[in-house]
Amino acid sequence: MDDDAHRIETRAIHAGQEPDEETGALMTPIHANSTYKQDAPGEHRGYEYSRTGNPTRTDLEDNLAALEGGEYGRCFSSGMGAINTVLNLLEAGDHVVAGDDVYGGTHRIFTQVYEKYDLEFDFVDTTDHDAVEGAMRESTELVWVETPTNPLMNVNDIDALAAIAHEYDALCAVDNTFATPYLQRPLEHGADIVSHSLTKYLGGHSDVVGGALVVDDEELDEDIGFYQNSVGATPGPFDCFLVLRGTKTLPVRMDRHCDNARALAEWLDDHEAVEDVFYPGLEDHPQHELASAQMDDFGGMLSFELDGTLEEASTVVEETEVFTLAESLGGVESLIEQPAAMTHAAIPREERLAAGLTDGLVRVSVGIEHIDDMKADLQQAFDAALE
Repeated sequence: MDDDAHRIETRAIHAGQEPDEETGALMTPIHANSTYKQDAPGEHRGYEYSRTGNPTRTDLEDNLAALEGGEYGRCFSSGMGAINTVLNLLEAGDHVVAGDDVYGGTHRIFTQVYEKYDLEFDFVDTTDHDAVEGAMRESTELVWVETPTNPLMNVNDIDALAAIAHEYDALCAVDNTFATPYLQRPLEHGADIVSHSLTKYLGGHSDVVGGALVVDDEELDEDIGFYQNSVGATPGPFDCFLVLRGTKTLPVRMDRHCDNARALAEWLDDHEAVEDVFYPGLEDHPQHELASAQMDDFGGMLSFELDGTLEEASTVVEETEVFTLAESLGGVESLIEQPAAMTHAAIPREERLAAGLTDGLVRVSVGIEHIDDMKADLQQAFDAALE
């Protein structure tokens, strides 16, 4: 099948996946093997040990590469395993420029794990290109970008940031977890590496943990593959099978996520109890025009702040019933959380506040339930908070 000849809805179902040659099975088999028979010492049929490669994982890697419009995909046991592998490409003394409102786990691995190995990090407002340019050094080897960002939903100009990175011979890596390849394909905008937490929208059902990297450059892929095998943060075949099941329905799920998030954002934006809504689909979002040009739709994530106290926000997230108070995102069910106490607790409070991530910020992963039930649920939670 020529994946390049088909649109993404078709690639999601078919790319990297052919009926099994032996049995004709339509769904990708789960190759639950740790090792493989060799025809002679060192002569194998493409697989020798499942940390190095597994047929089910290969199908998923090919599928994800096709969705992102890339040549090479590599899968990992978690999104953090994928991010760790990008950092493995660096050496002591190298410098990284990253957004000042990145995911808390990303901030943690940068500062609490890799700084002690003599990597240096600057966190800046990546929507401010002068700030990014000002942070670049001769030793900068990586510009790390989220777009939309987690949890403030800032939209970054991938073309511009990739150009700045390349001016300094640095790599530009984009975490595309929130947008997914259905809405945004960073390689088309000059990025060198695309990162995903497969746990989120690509898996889509809150039942698997995984990560992925997609690139176009063969040498870069070989370097990533070396660390993938050497470090061993690889997913099992059943996890890969679950993500492959998820990617088949990605387009239809994302359409519903986007429709619901847009409607909920507009409702919140008009609500008297809500001070601010962060969603790139709103026309007053500061990067709405960029999002309209760079993305095919605006995604299923949003954040908001109540016109009230930290305690009121905590009450809201505790009182919802359709929205489940939980970390993570991208499943079919709606989730709600307070980043300052949950997903971004690893970031020092003064840094969070400087980046605009307040204690009372509420983040919502808008699921595919009926929109009227979501609004009613939030309304009763607001009522409880404001009693």
